[in-house]
Amino acid sequence: MDLSLLRTFLAAYRSGSLTAAARQLDLSQPTVTAQMKSLEKQLGLQLFRRLPRGIAPTSVADELAVEIAPHVDALSAIAERGLSQHTPFPRPMHLGGPAELIGTRVLPALAPLIDEGLRLRITLGLADELLTGLSEGRFDLVVSTVRPRGRNISATPLTDEEFVLVAAPSWAERIDTALLLNDGASALRGVPVISYAEDMPLIRRFWRTVFQTRPSASPAVVVPDLRAVLNAVVAGAGMTVLPTYLCSEELASGALVKLLDVETAPLNTLFLAVRPAAKENAAVAAVRSLLLMQARLW
Repeated sequence: MDLSLLRTFLAAYRSGSLTAAARQLDLSQPTVTAQMKSLEKQLGLQLFRRLPRGIAPTSVADELAVEIAPHVDALSAIAERGLSQHTPFPRPMHLGGPAELIGTRVLPALAPLIDEGLRLRITLGLADELLTGLSEGRFDLVVSTVRPRGRNISATPLTDEEFVLVAAPSWAERIDTALLLNDGASALRGVPVISYAEDMPLIRRFWRTVFQTRPSASPAVVVPDLRAVLNAVVAGAGMTVLPTYLCSEELASGALVKLLDVETAPLNTLFLAVRPAAKENAAVAAVRSLLLMQARLW
């Protein structure tokens, strides 16, 4: 049986799409379709059911994938090492993630590998879009703010981001701390809210976790970049909820004030997502290992 057929089968099985498999393998979709028909003919069994969007594996495909995956992945890793005898990073690595974390934590953490020859191509965006791109083979790694689902993505917890309610000192001085401790969110009426989205996801989560209610005010400013939100709040525009990694320097310098200390701060786990086959790639493994090690310090 042709090994290339098994490699194509595994890409289609994991991605759930012949189009995505073609993109991952740098083949045309008709080629992938023809290879799958050839494999099914050799086996005498149906591997996939065609759906309006994508494909669904049969039980035969499930069994075949379990049997061949470790071996095909190992052979792919050997082939990658053969291509990269002179450099550990033979091609640019495509990495996706949220703009703020990529800029403040991920890129600085990868500086040693960049010095060794790592080339990065970064895409910034929302988790769902980036995970779809990972599944379709457009990215090698994705830092995700949500837990990835599906058999074609392997995810490892990277770090927990803790959220804090902050404002500039000029606003903090005007807020009744005792009332905030006793009556909660009612003490914040009249303070402008700065958010990165109209539905205020971080603020809603903090209110629900800490105050057991929903925020009643609409945002005064909506800007789709947490760094811009940070700068606006430092300038005295109002209050917001931010991950601590993004505003730790401002809190330390006094440019921002934590409005409320809570015993259990709202947390969100970030994940490092990769396609299972790519985990054996030496370059991907090096980047994953360094990020997981550095994230302990975040």
